[in-house]
Parts: sequence; C-alpha cells; structure tokens
Amino acid sequence: MTVLKNRPTIVLIAGHWLGAWAWDDVLEHLDPTRSRAIAITLPGLDEDDPSRATRTLDDQASALRDLLTRLHVSDGQPAMIVAHSGANAPASLILDSHPELVSRVVWVDSGPMAPGSAFAPDFPEDATELPLPPFDILARQASLDGLSTEALDRFRARAVPEPGPVVRQSVELANDARHTVPTTMVCCSISSSQVLEMARGGHPMFAEVANLETLDVIDLPTGHWPMWSRAGDLAEVIQSATSHSS
Repeated sequence: MTVLKNRPTIVLIAGHWLGAWAWDDVLEHLDPTRSRAIAITLPGLDEDDPSRATRTLDDQASALRDLLTRLHVSDGQPAMIVAHSGANAPASLILDSHPELVSRVVWVDSGPMAPGSAFAPDFPEDATELPLPPFDILARQASLDGLSTEALDRFRARAVPEPGPVVRQSVELANDARHTVPTTMVCCSISSSQVLEMARGGHPMFAEVANLETLDVIDLPTGHWPMWSRAGDLAEVIQSATSHSS
C-alpha cells in the first residue's frame, strides 16, 4: 500500500484538436502500481462545451493550474506533466507561473515556447476556430508517419476545432525559474541532434531549450502523434521519466 500511496502523478496533455481520449492507448501501457496517470481535456477542446470557441489560452492554463494545485494538496508532491505538440503553450505558462507544481516536464515532439511567441499570431481575428486540416495539408506541417488508417479515421472523427483565441494569443513569460524544472524531450518527427542544433543556433522553435538547466533527450523515431503510432514505447519513456523526477 505504501508504494501505491507514494506513486508519482502524471498529467497528460494532448496537442491541438485533441482531448483526453488521445492518450487512451498510452494509458493502457502505463503501470498503475508505479504511477497515477490523468489525461486532461483543455478548455476549448470539449465538443460538448457551448462556449468552446471562445475559450482562451489563459483558460487552458488556469484549468491546468487548478488540476495541479488539487493534486499537490491531495498528495503533497508536484506532478509530472507530459505535453504533446501545441499543449506546449499552456504548459509553458504553468512552468512560468507555478514551477513548484511541476516535478518534471516531458515534451512529446514539442518543446518550451519562447516569450512572446504564439502558435498562429496572424490567424484572422474574425476566424472563430481552427479546424483539423485535410490530412494532405496537415502532412506538410507535421509528420503522419506510423499512423494507421484506423488511427487517422479516429483522429478525423474525434478532432475538435482549436479556438481562435488560443492559437492567436502570445505566451508571456517572465520567471526564469521555469528553466530549473527538470525536462525530458521526446524527439519523434525531428531528431534530438536536429533539435539541439537548432537550439544552439537560436531557432525560434527551440531557442528556450538552450536555457534549460536539466535536460534529457530521447529519440523515438515516428510521426508527430506517437501516442498512436508507438503508444507502448512512449508509455515506457514516460514511465521511466517519473523515476528521474525530483
């Protein structure tokens, strides 16, 4: 019983167009005796929310903060967060505002956002939401490698348009303590060597990586959605990261 009581908590946050359901395959592979895993659907990505399209990045960060605070109160320890793709925006805000609530962050084919950056700063103000593009267009932006026809069909059927305010809003960061949170980068569609090279070169996508004090990089070659293409292997990486969390 002591092992179960003291097991670390993992909070799983999927990227654009996705809810908690996106982690179902990974959850099947995580060992519940070693950790407690919670997948979250961010505000704006619940298809039953009538105000879905007006949700903001601040709303998403607040929901994540509230969950992490409740977890901290209940078990007295910070949680490990796993942020995939576009979930890096609310995760970066949390690392900036409440680094004490996070024991480790695992970026899944993603990374920390740079201060003042936004996913789509030029997204038209009169556009209320960003729907999942046709797959031939999406494939030019992110690798679909490893996804079965079944996975693609599920993606299309369950995807929820991303709220316009979320993709337009810039991420304002000011707390250097965010750089002290232990970090694991799981590199899938871009190799770790490429990521680190871009970080050293100051590439906007990975410039923040150069500021991290504790960084582990792991290559998991596949497409941009490893929670479907390599669910078991990703679960193993996530489970292993809990043992390195402080």
